[in-house]
Formats: sequence, structure tokens, C-alpha cells
Amino acid sequence: MNHPTMTRDDVVLESSASLHDGFFQMKHYQLRHRLFEGGWSPNLSREIMLRDPVAGVIPYDPIRDEVVLLEQFRGGMFAAGDKHPWSIEIVAGIIEKGESAEEMARRETLEECGCTVGRLEKVMEFYPSPGGCSELVTVFCGEVSSEGASGVHGVAEEGEDIRVFSISVDKAMAQIQSGAINNSIGVIGIQWLALNRDELRQRWT
Repeated sequence: MNHPTMTRDDVVLESSASLHDGFFQMKHYQLRHRLFEGGWSPNLSREIMLRDPVAGVIPYDPIRDEVVLLEQFRGGMFAAGDKHPWSIEIVAGIIEKGESAEEMARRETLEECGCTVGRLEKVMEFYPSPGGCSELVTVFCGEVSSEGASGVHGVAEEGEDIRVFSISVDKAMAQIQSGAINNSIGVIGIQWLALNRDELRQRWT
């Protein structure tokens, strides 16, 4: 059966109300949408976390075939009861007002791991949790030198305490397989790099 392509025009927003307005925003929506087989859904009640767009960067050294990774405490993992609420990640951050995703990618890479990005390539856009969060992530691969990428970085005023280290792409993939890297942006970014690094190295070295 051929189903129609749905758009925003196939949604009726009955009402919305703010539930929380802090670092994150939470809104309650009452809405209806068209059904694939015709007609309309019942009135749906949805609580949605509103987040500004985010950019992530895979800091990749094509000469050494290494990726620069970060480790930092994450409150969401603590709230979930994780026994080790420190997350191994790639660079990521919120795109500020008036800032492009590319500008944020370069700024955040320098702030979080002390690396200056050379060439920057857009990888993809995705929603990590579209059922309950508006966050849209744009992932880039950034050319860096992993030589000397170590130590503790971050903006102290923002409560950042970030351990920086570099490992081979193969070892990073092994950390995904072992579960040591278990956040969506990191998993997606490193798996993309593993699939594309040969072609990337041909162009970047």
C-alpha cells in the first residue's frame, strides 16, 4: 500500500503550555495528526523537551589515523543509575544565537580539546530522541592534529571538567563494541569515521 507523505500541514496543534523554562525548556502539547490509512488521530498529550540545535565534531587526525575523544561527567547517566556516570564522547555543544553550526564546531573543538580544526566536512543531521525532544544534531568531521591532545580542558565557569585523549579509530570502534562509548552522537560519529576514513585520508593527506 502506498502511503502519503506527511508534512506539518497534517498536524493540528490544539494548545501548548510551558511547563519549565530553565537551561532546558519543557512544553506540553495537545495535538492531532492525520493517520496513514485516513482520518485523524485522537487528541494526543505530549510533553516535549525543547533544546537548541547542537553540533558535534569528530576530531580526526588523518596522518596518525587517530580520533581525539573526551571524557566528562553526565547528569543524565547519573540520574539513570549508571555505575560510571562519566561519558566518552566526541566534541559537541549547543549552537549559540547568531552562530553557524560550522562556527560552533570550530569554537567548541578548541574549547573542549584544545585542537584547531583545519578542513571541516559535514557528515549528517539527526534527531537523537524525536519522541520527546526537539534537539537536532549536525555532525561534522574536523581535521586536527592529535599530537599533544591530552590533559584537562573545558570552560570552568560552565562546570566543565573534560579529560582529553586520542586513540586509533580501530580502538575507538572497539570501545563502541565493548560499551565504553555508549552515547548516540559518539557512536554515530565514530562509526561514520570507520566507514569513511580511507576515502577521507586520500583527500586530507
